[in-house]
Amino acid sequence: MITIYTDGSSRGNPGPGGYGVVMLSGEHRKELSQGYRLTTNNRMELMSVIVGLEALKKEGQHVSIYSDSKYVVDSVEKKWVFGWEKKGYAGKKNPDLWQRFLRIYRKHHVKFHWVKGHAHTPENNRCDELAVAASFGSHLLIDQGYTGND
Repeated sequence: MITIYTDGSSRGNPGPGGYGVVMLSGEHRKELSQGYRLTTNNRMELMSVIVGLEALKKEGQHVSIYSDSKYVVDSVEKKWVFGWEKKGYAGKKNPDLWQRFLRIYRKHHVKFHWVKGHAHTPENNRCDELAVAASFGSHLLIDQGYTGND
């Protein structure tokens, strides 16, 4: 079982943003983060999940993802994203990231868990620290999929 904690942050919405990921498997731990020049909080929340799943080396892993994003957790656990996909994401925000998410999601056995942000979940708090620090980084990337309408 692999556990992935995720968080995204933006300074302004839109504004500079970043994501943070903490991955745990047995005694192994990996932290990932990246900042972007202009993005939204929801894009970074979703990006953190994608990056965590894409970092897995083998397909078919059993993964528990902990996120404080109702946007991400509810979209998957309530199966909304699958309806959006069938309708070509018509009128939905972040279709580029949802398509990328579904490609990697389908390669694993994933269960989402919502956690309250800024509460007593040390790994989620660490993800927040990573995301915020990344948004202030000196090597901010361009969020190629951000259109300004997200």
